[in-house]
Amino acid sequence: MALMRAREAVMQQFRPLLAQHDLTEQQWRVLRALSAAPDGHEMRELADATFLLGPSLSRIISNLEGRSLVLRLSVEGDLRRCRIVLADAGTEMVRVIAPKSEDRYAAIEASFGTKRLAQLYDLLDELGAIET
Repeated sequence: MALMRAREAVMQQFRPLLAQHDLTEQQWRVLRALSAAPDGHEMRELADATFLLGPSLSRIISNLEGRSLVLRLSVEGDLRRCRIVLADAGTEMVRVIAPKSEDRYAAIEASFGTKRLAQLYDLLDELGAIET
């Protein structure tokens, strides 16, 4: 619960920054996941990386694609599959927003301590495994 409260406190500070760029938290998670994958992700990989469900993720991708922040690239030899990658505008947006995001995360880490934060994340993973 402490980690969830800390995350919420940070997100309250971070949401106005996302709003300035007309982004939701979920859209930001997608952009960050894609920025960490130079070759992009297929939808299933992206769903795993962002913890978003397929229908919701599809809507988010469509919105980001309409804003020219991401691109869908067809996978050679299979017309049913595509890779989602950051467009130049998406890369620039991540470059502008990410340092502020990292600063907020560092503040959480400093207040909890790196080891304690890692333990809390492990506990959340275990709880998630129990629920599924």
